[in-house]
Amino acid sequence: MTRVALTDLPLDLLRDFRPEVAEPAGFDDFWTSTLSESRALATAPEVRPAATPITQLIVEDLTFSGFGGEPIRAWITRPRTDERLPVVVEYIGYNGGRGVPGERLQWASAGYVHVLMDTRGQGSGWGSGGDTPDPHGSEGAVPGFMTRGISSPETYFYRRVFTDATLLVDAVKQLPSADAGRITVTGGSQGGGISLAAAALHPDVSAVMPDVPFLCHFRRSVELTPENPFKEVERYLAVRRGRVEDVFETLSYFDGVNFARRITAPALFSVALMDAVVLPSSVFAAFNHLRSSDAEIEVYEFNGHEGGQIVQWVRQAEWLAERFSA
Repeated sequence: MTRVALTDLPLDLLRDFRPEVAEPAGFDDFWTSTLSESRALATAPEVRPAATPITQLIVEDLTFSGFGGEPIRAWITRPRTDERLPVVVEYIGYNGGRGVPGERLQWASAGYVHVLMDTRGQGSGWGSGGDTPDPHGSEGAVPGFMTRGISSPETYFYRRVFTDATLLVDAVKQLPSADAGRITVTGGSQGGGISLAAAALHPDVSAVMPDVPFLCHFRRSVELTPENPFKEVERYLAVRRGRVEDVFETLSYFDGVNFARRITAPALFSVALMDAVVLPSSVFAAFNHLRSSDAEIEVYEFNGHEGGQIVQWVRQAEWLAERFSA
């Protein structure tokens, strides 16, 4: 993997990096109407036992209504208790899927209801696969997901994904095992970017933990990031030369910086200073725009996009226990 030269900016500058990022005047109205339209089509979530050899935890197959009322899949993994427990909702990295039931046990083992959302249309790039199609076509796009429907905010791929992620919080609140007053959203890379959207768009998210979050400060990221997936947008614009401003107008509705501006919940970020997939400056751009009074960022100076891995999970578990302890 290509690595950037330690940082794209020195750490002392990153800590103060708070750029002006384009925000459309209709940002809030766009998301309010998008969520309202999909909520009007939602049906009750369905939960079924999952086929798994795991016996010490309960694993369940969740289907809930996402964008346009379309069915989205998720795994629920939780301790064997009738007590309502705090919830960790996790979103997945780029082109990964929810995998097989019981594949991710750490949060349930730590005493949480863990809900792992499948990302529509993805699940074929790594891991054990996904189960949720994206039944929407797209005009010409670069291979990958970054340019699908990019000519308009209404048709862009991440409009559907961010809506799915937000409506999953609605579904989680209905689970008999869930403490609806203690819901955290998290994820790594793409999952981190999705968690920023969900935390901004759903008022009942109690905490957010984006790990090396992707999908922030699109303009800088497309211009400077040396690796995919941001280079998909670069390749698209190299052909669609007349669409530059229209494309970045679309992307401004999905920029993690603009979501961060609306987040007041406690937040724990992580960033890796040798990351060539997600520039450290794009992570700090979002972090430094948070409205949260309780916000921390873990810095992994000599790591690439893998970030802190299990070390970061331990930090998340400690941080969350401090805030969710009874």
